[in-house]
Amino acid sequence: MKKILLIQTGGTIAMNAKGAGVELDPEAWSKVLYEEIPELNEIAEISTFPLFFEDSSDLNASHWMQLANCVEEKYEAFDGFVILHGTDTMAYSASALSFGLKNLGKPVIFTGSQLPMSSIRSDARRNLVNAIELATMDFKEVGICFNDALYRGNRATKMSIGDFDAFGSPNFMPLADIGIQIQANVLEQFGSGKLENRAHYSDEVFVLTAHPNLNPELLTGLDLGKIRAVILRAFGSGNFCVKGEKSLLPFLDRCRDAGVVVAIVSQADYDSVDLTQYSAGRAALKHGAISGNDMTLEAALTKLMFLLAHYDAKSDIEGLFQQSLVGEL
Repeated sequence: MKKILLIQTGGTIAMNAKGAGVELDPEAWSKVLYEEIPELNEIAEISTFPLFFEDSSDLNASHWMQLANCVEEKYEAFDGFVILHGTDTMAYSASALSFGLKNLGKPVIFTGSQLPMSSIRSDARRNLVNAIELATMDFKEVGICFNDALYRGNRATKMSIGDFDAFGSPNFMPLADIGIQIQANVLEQFGSGKLENRAHYSDEVFVLTAHPNLNPELLTGLDLGKIRAVILRAFGSGNFCVKGEKSLLPFLDRCRDAGVVVAIVSQADYDSVDLTQYSAGRAALKHGAISGNDMTLEAALTKLMFLLAHYDAKSDIEGLFQQSLVGEL
């Protein structure tokens, strides 16, 4: 029987419904887990590890490093890993670990729930059973298991607040579809050899969302001496205002002159940025920007955080950002 480590980090799945709201309950989660789903040990030999208990909106790179360190420390003792995590930033954490765990040869599956496990209508039971079974299979990457699908972690994004079908993978097929049988669609491995924990991340990234009537003067106070990369969330295939007093091109020039990477992703979930298609994109290229292709915001952000922590030269960061490292584009 496969050995699976269940790592608890908090989130809705670790909450108890109390009164009008819900709250984290570190003392009760393990008891509830085995009372509600005693048959889990029929799937695998499960050990639990309470790493931390946090609402996922409070997580940051230090928590990603704790997760990566935990996987590294327990790697030889277990066949797979399931990480219980809040949904709000699950795609960020999964993306970050996909870059940080080099040569991953075992499944690392994130899951959670929209309702606490203690709620009678909770989706926690199904998601957890599915995730543990997936962790016994031959997936060799970081994934997100939710609502009868397994998504590549760095391709997933949260799509819904109130639907059990909370996650989607707009530009890449699910790694597996879960019905009466589990149908694996994609089995890949990114690198081989000994696992290497490279989970270090820089916070020198700024995300800017383009919107109509954005005043560029608001950006003049941005200290580019403390920023090494900007992600511009543009319209459509990479469009933003390039004419008149609202043009963002002078800001791109400031970034270029300061040695700041500017990467453009789309506010649209589906399809890809193409900076050669329209005049705004072509202008962005001339002013030093690069394309994020079809990466999610979560993947683009955590990838840049990872690259900035490991490389100094802007040319290296820009080159690697535009290459697929672990299937993110």
